[in-house]
Amino acid sequence: MDLDVFVSAHRAEWDRLDALIRRRRRLTGAEADELVALYQRAATHLSLIQSSTPDPQLTGRLSQLVARARSVVTGTRRASWRDVTRFLGQGFPAAVYRSRHWWVPTALISTAVAVLLGWWIGAHPEVQSSIAAPSQLRELTRPGGEYETYYSSHPAASFAAQVWTNNAEAAAMCLVLGVFLGLPVLWILLQNMLNLGIGFGLMSSAGRLDTFLGLVLPHGLLELTAVFVAAGTGLRLGWTLIDPGPRTRRTALAEEGRAAVGMAIGLALVLFVSGAIEGFVTPSGLPTWARIGIGIVAELGFLAYVFVLGGRVARAGETGDVEASERSSVLPTAA
Repeated sequence: MDLDVFVSAHRAEWDRLDALIRRRRRLTGAEADELVALYQRAATHLSLIQSSTPDPQLTGRLSQLVARARSVVTGTRRASWRDVTRFLGQGFPAAVYRSRHWWVPTALISTAVAVLLGWWIGAHPEVQSSIAAPSQLRELTRPGGEYETYYSSHPAASFAAQVWTNNAEAAAMCLVLGVFLGLPVLWILLQNMLNLGIGFGLMSSAGRLDTFLGLVLPHGLLELTAVFVAAGTGLRLGWTLIDPGPRTRRTALAEEGRAAVGMAIGLALVLFVSGAIEGFVTPSGLPTWARIGIGIVAELGFLAYVFVLGGRVARAGETGDVEASERSSVLPTAA
């Protein structure tokens, strides 16, 4: 394609489109129809230039023109409660459900790693001595020691807010850093499982495993599930970079990336619940069975939300991506 001839043939249309965009509030019905037609032609022109004879300057000008025209044609849309309802009732549970083949194995393998680490630490005194001095270990694991007082060392509200912030940051890092082939996600997971395994091993060696589980399970079931979902989604995002499937790599990353951002928001809400449990239920005077029971109910509620509601809307075609009208236009490409 001769670029100069192409530009000469269509420059008048582009200039006319630009003029109509500038007058968008004072258009007649016929001019509005003309604007839509010129927008569609300009989008096609941009696709042809990109696929055959890409010119950075011309591509930049047409991309800007098409984007401005699209905003006029589609209009400005404001978020509403309908968006919140759709996100919580469809988008978020569907996105978590669609990622189940990643986060469920991640959860099982990570839990096994934590248990094995805990057993290894609890069965080998020399490993325990490499973690801390014997006097420090006794202070950590004794009745009323640091493991127990940690959950009541601050006012419940501020402690819950701090826990929620830290866990939300960890989940967001798993989702965002997954694009780096998932390697940072594996490191974050390892650190979390190492911390869990150390506590498991030290408390079990002191004969206080029941106390440890009574402190961790009420909030830990939901909290760790949220972390596993974030990690599995991050790993999936990294794999998309390697194998985008039938989609182009750019399209696949855009779709999965938008879903991941939505999941970060949804998981922040889930972690808010687990943080509230950790701040108010874990250090409470409730019996151990009651505290663990609250954690189990919260966990089962989340799993039902994902596998029942999320499974239903996912099978109906929901992906967790934004609505089709909010996505970037996919332009035709020349053969």
